[in-house]
Amino acid sequence: MTTPTAQPFHSATRAFADGTDTPRDFLERCLLRLDEYEPNIVAFVHLNREGARAAADRSSERWRAGRPLSRIDGMPLGIKDIMETADLPTEMGSPLFKGWRSGQDAAAVAALREAGGIILGKTVTTEFAASVPGPTRNPWDHKRTPGGSSSGSAAAVGAGILPAALGTQVIGSILRPASFCGCVGFKPSVGAVNRGGSHDRLSQSSTGVLAATIEDGWDVLWAIVARTGGDPGWPGLAGPERPAPQPPRALARLETAGWALASDAAKAELEGTIAQLRSRGVKILERSDEPLLAEIEPALSDVEAQSRRINAWESRWPLNTYRDRNAGALSRFMLDRLAQAEAMTPDQYRQVIAARARVRALYARLAAVCDGCITLSAIGPAPEGLQSTGNASFAVPSSFLGVPSLSLPLLRTEGLPLGLQLIGFEQADAALIGAAQWIDGALAGRPTQA
Repeated sequence: MTTPTAQPFHSATRAFADGTDTPRDFLERCLLRLDEYEPNIVAFVHLNREGARAAADRSSERWRAGRPLSRIDGMPLGIKDIMETADLPTEMGSPLFKGWRSGQDAAAVAALREAGGIILGKTVTTEFAASVPGPTRNPWDHKRTPGGSSSGSAAAVGAGILPAALGTQVIGSILRPASFCGCVGFKPSVGAVNRGGSHDRLSQSSTGVLAATIEDGWDVLWAIVARTGGDPGWPGLAGPERPAPQPPRALARLETAGWALASDAAKAELEGTIAQLRSRGVKILERSDEPLLAEIEPALSDVEAQSRRINAWESRWPLNTYRDRNAGALSRFMLDRLAQAEAMTPDQYRQVIAARARVRALYARLAAVCDGCITLSAIGPAPEGLQSTGNASFAVPSSFLGVPSLSLPLLRTEGLPLGLQLIGFEQADAALIGAAQWIDGALAGRPTQA
């Protein structure tokens, strides 16, 4: 088996334009990688090879005629199996929904099809996009977890089967699997991408993307929002269609609760990265010299516990109806979540979301002194074993804050991927992407531009 290698799409479109490559040929290369990896990593729950081939042929005709529908016309994509698809079942990682079809596409899926995206299949999710693992294995080491809940999407992209796949995050479900599987993970601001037809109704949840490159990830979400907007009442992903790389004026080092759990090797990787950025002229703010950062750090110390209380209350429905339908089909985790919800009162929920609002307002003040935060995406590489999806300590702060965050596959420990995380500010997604592109170029030795 070959070493996992990402398969970028945006760079291939130049060859589509001059006729030296086609979307159909690109898809066939993806299918070859699928045949090589899928028996061992189990990234997909459903596939539509022939439908994808037919769509790739139509895309190839458009490129030959010089009329592609978008930057992602012809891009093979995976859809996390929490999102509805008209042509494939949506099972949500639960036996309760085995073979279930809604007969419609989720808003994001419909938009991707309109943009010429090729839906190859549905990727494995944990039960109801929460914590109980599915069958997916890490493409770098099959004894290790791929992370969750966007496990199949991350594994498929990390293995080079797909250039991009949709994911969702409410705790750490994009950043953590991206870190473990060695791909880019982009969780946009809350509300930035329309979640219609996606069964992740929680207030911290965002539809995002696992991708081979930053550009591929941005192009996918931009194509969606250009056609269906953000969540109702939200402005949707904003910015230029293709943000330019831009060096950050300053970044704040954010440690939070994950730092005490991080491996020495992971900490050393971050320290080395920060030293490189400083040598390139990026100011790094430390808790010791920035009073606001010293105030934010302790405010974020228990956000995982607070997030899980919020998730529990917001999951009371439909979990109560699922229990009444067939309690034996629910995991112990889901039954415990429902019990927690039923033990809560509306006032307790109001108190925790009020506390979240205060922390969000505090964090927003940090935008006056820096362009974002830098930290790890996980406490170390993917742990061995498939019974857990790994520790989410580093991923949950951006979910709690509702702000955009990225995991970049720039670090390595134990010969395995480890993500470098960048965290931005609410509704400033394009600025974070521009900074990430510059940092990616600076640290990977690729050309950068102001």
